[in-house]
Amino acid sequence: MDLEGKVAIVTGASRGVGAATAIALAQAGCAVACAARATEASPQPTPGTIDATVRRIEIAGGEALAIPTNLANDDEVQTMVARTIEHFGALDILVNNAAITFPGDLELPMKRFDLVFDVDLRAPLIAIQAAVDAMRVRGGGSIVNVSSLAALNYFPGLMAYGMAKAAMEHMTMCLAAQLADDGIAVNTFRIDVPVASEGFLANAPEFDHADWEPPEVAAEGILWMLRQPSSYSGHNAGMARLRADHGIMASRAERPHTQQAVVTETHLRPRG
Repeated sequence: MDLEGKVAIVTGASRGVGAATAIALAQAGCAVACAARATEASPQPTPGTIDATVRRIEIAGGEALAIPTNLANDDEVQTMVARTIEHFGALDILVNNAAITFPGDLELPMKRFDLVFDVDLRAPLIAIQAAVDAMRVRGGGSIVNVSSLAALNYFPGLMAYGMAKAAMEHMTMCLAAQLADDGIAVNTFRIDVPVASEGFLANAPEFDHADWEPPEVAAEGILWMLRQPSSYSGHNAGMARLRADHGIMASRAERPHTQQAVVTETHLRPRG
């Protein structure tokens, strides 16, 4: 896909991988709707707002729109898509990046379990349901769901998060088959190397982050996925494998990665 002139939504665009992806899409010529809860009027404890992301895009000459969105609210997710289409007149790309987690496994209160699934799985599905008709009008589109190594392995304290991500990866395969005839690609970008977003750093300040990648490296991989033809669909692809197979996402970490660093980062990672 040639990204020039396309319209994209990125959730969780207030910081980290989401903000880096929104900025990279704008640099590639997309108009970008930046969605998250964190705004300058209503900031979150972790640094970063969608207003700041939009400002960075506009200063660089790009076009962006801040859409405050609580992804736990079905109506707000649908409004996010509707506002994007109303404002930009189209929709071609959806990056379901936002996610939350709470520490706890079997003992995790069901209220928190449900909230993890609402934000990490239900919201992406509702966003896709709301987006596909506009993509069909454009003759196709591309959807990337951002996942985690926790979808494949158990990490103490991340059971609900991992369950939601595993279900998201299954959803990717199902929707890829359903939307193939519409020219809409659906893929998973699984973050399985350490990424030093603001959220990760805030939650693990005691760790040495010198071998963690900046969020821009993950954003490079997401844009690579979005640029593939619509026949590239139904892939649940890990960041490490994409790097090895396609020579993308060259490391920008201060020190080379180790396997232990991969495991440690994912164990701690409440991404969002």
